[in-house]
Amino acid sequence: MDPFVNKIKSATSSSGKGASEKNEDYLDKGVDLVQEKVFKQGQQKNETDGEQAKDEKISDGIRTGYRKIMGKDIPIQDK
Repeated sequence: MDPFVNKIKSATSSSGKGASEKNEDYLDKGVDLVQEKVFKQGQQKNETDGEQAKDEKISDGIRTGYRKIMGKDIPIQDK
């Protein structure tokens, strides 16, 4: 598996996530991690539906950008 994906998986693995968090793919969790650690937006657990939708739009944008630059899909399956 891609080392980048492994880093995201290990950094975001946690028990006690809310029900909405269980539906996130690893890219969404990576977005949460950046928001929490880099942008200091606080814990990203138990986000509202609006926050989840925002994260999904960000991850969709990342997927689109990756596809345009690399010419292939990002190696993280979308949920």
